Amino acid sequence: MRRSSRRRRTVTAYRESGRTVVLIPAAFSPAEERRWVAQMVAKLQTREERRRRSLGGDDELMARARALSEAHLDGVPQPVSVRWVDNQQRRWGSCTPVDRTIRLSSRLRAMPEYVVDYVLVHELAHLVEPGHDARFWALVARYPRAERARGFLEGVELASTDGARPSAAPAEDDLVD
Repeated sequence: MRRSSRRRRTVTAYRESGRTVVLIPAAFSPAEERRWVAQMVAKLQTREERRRRSLGGDDELMARARALSEAHLDGVPQPVSVRWVDNQQRRWGSCTPVDRTIRLSSRLRAMPEYVVDYVLVHELAHLVEPGHDARFWALVARYPRAERARGFLEGVELASTDGARPSAAPAEDDLVD
């Protein structure tokens, strides 16, 4: 919970580095603070749960990948498997072109759908172009919200490192593989 002397009436909640942050006016009483924090945490949880349901499980993710392949990549990349995984903490997604499998970090479930779609398009493009060369990026750029999604993910990365990139952190191109 953060109090702000500049904030007069509005209350905001968001996730930051695995924590819930609630911004409230400094003038709120302790009772108002408790009420608003409880309300905003519940609202945030509801929003995240709705997003998780809309993204679905592995079957829905595969269907989403197929639709994105058709819509933006002429249906050329055809993955054998697309699934959520919990063991990717440093990457948003990964692809193994040899066996045509794609894995997305379950951390993406808390992000906007256009960001999940961008990571899927990125991984689908690897089924056509395994490296990060100009042809690969031309394929990814077919997704209309690619730049916006990349910016979103870069912002998440910066927030998680408090603006300082650790020396062992992956390069920008390695965050989505």
